[in-house]
Amino acid sequence: MATIAVKSCLDVVFRLTDQALNDREYLQPQKLHRLLFLSQAYFAVAYGGRKLMPATFVTDSFGPIEPTIFHMFAYGRPHMIEPNPLPDQVTRFLDGIWRRFGRFTAERLTQKVAEHGLVALAMAKGLYVEIPFEEMVTFYTAETQARQGGAVEALDQVVRPRVLRSQTGKAVAVSSWAPKALKKD
Repeated sequence: MATIAVKSCLDVVFRLTDQALNDREYLQPQKLHRLLFLSQAYFAVAYGGRKLMPATFVTDSFGPIEPTIFHMFAYGRPHMIEPNPLPDQVTRFLDGIWRRFGRFTAERLTQKVAEHGLVALAMAKGLYVEIPFEEMVTFYTAETQARQGGAVEALDQVVRPRVLRSQTGKAVAVSSWAPKALKKD
C-alpha cells in the first residue's frame, strides 16, 4: 500500500484557500469541497492510485464533501492551526488543480462534478453515502483515458506544468533561484 502524499486534509485546504486569497477570491465551502474531491481523484490518476490526503468523501445535497473538513470550517478557517509544509510535487499538483478549476464559480463546479457518473450514482443513493476511494480511482482513471468529450477533464489538462514565456513569446524553462555558496578563503 502506497503512502499518503500529505499528512492532513487541512494542509490541502490551507493551500487552496491561500491560492484563492492570492487571486483575491473568497473560496466558498461548496467550491472548496469540490476542489478537494477533484484533487483526490486526479492525484490518484496521476500517481498510480496513491492518495493525496487521508480523506473520506460522502454525498451532500449538492455534491461530495469531506465531512471532517465540513464541520471544522463551518464558521470559517480555524485560527489556531498552522499548515505543514507540502512537498513540491503536491504544491505543483495543487497549483494545476487551481489553474484548471479555480476559475469556475461554486455553482458551476458543483454542476460539473455532479455530471460525473460516479458522483451522480452516489448522490442518487441519498445523503451521506460514502464514495469509496477505490471507485474514485477506477472511475477517473477510465474516464481520463477514454476522454471523448465527457464531463471529466483529461489528465494533461489538469496536471500540466505552468508555461512561462519570454518577451518574444517563446516557452522557457524556469527553475528556482539558488544563490551560490560563498567560497571560504
